[in-house]
Amino acid sequence: MNSLLGRMGMAMMTVPLAMVVAPVTAQAQAADPALATVEALDNGLIALMKAAAGGANQAARARQIGPVVDRAFDIPAMARLAVGAPWTGFSPQDQTAVVAAFRAMTVAQYATNFDGYAGEKIAITGPVETRGADKLVRTQLTGPRGTNESLNYRLRQSGGQWKIIDVIYRQGVSELATRRSDFAAVVAKGGAPALIQHLNRIAANPK
Repeated sequence: MNSLLGRMGMAMMTVPLAMVVAPVTAQAQAADPALATVEALDNGLIALMKAAAGGANQAARARQIGPVVDRAFDIPAMARLAVGAPWTGFSPQDQTAVVAAFRAMTVAQYATNFDGYAGEKIAITGPVETRGADKLVRTQLTGPRGTNESLNYRLRQSGGQWKIIDVIYRQGVSELATRRSDFAAVVAKGGAPALIQHLNRIAANPK
C-alpha cells in the first residue's frame, strides 16, 4: 500500500486502510442507524481492499466502491456544504454537474487509496453522540505497525436515512472544511465551470 496512514489529508474522504469493525457491546448502540451506516461503509471498504489484494485494478475498484459511497455518504449535501455561500449562485445545471463531479472524485479517491490489505483494523470507540441535528460516530484506525489514527464521522438524516456529511481526522481536521478552503479559490477564479473542471481533474488523477 502507498503509505496510506500518511495520506489522511485530502485523500480522506477515504479512510486509508482496511477496516475490521470491533463489536459494539451496548445493544442500543448496535441498533443506532448512524452506527449501521458507518459499519456498512467499513464492510464495503474491507471487501474493496481484499479485491485490491486479489488483483482488482483501479477501474474495477471504482465500480465496486461506487454503490457503497452512494449508500453511506450524502454526496449532494457534501458538495453543497463544501462550496458554501456561492452554491446559491450556481444554476441548477451547474449544481447537478458539481454533485456528479464531486461523486466521481470521491469514488476515484477511495478506489485509489484502498489498494491493498495488510491486516489493518478499525474499532468503533464510545457511544454514538447526538449533536443537534447530527450524530457523531467515533472510530480508531490501527495500522499494521501499531500506528493509530482517529477517524470520526458526522452524519445527518437524508431521506429518512443517516448519511455521512463529514469525516474528521487527525485531532479535529474536518474534511469538509478542507474541501471548502480548496474550492473557494477555484470558484473565485472561474465559478462553477472551473470547479467542475477541478473536480474532474482530481477524479482523473486521484491522489
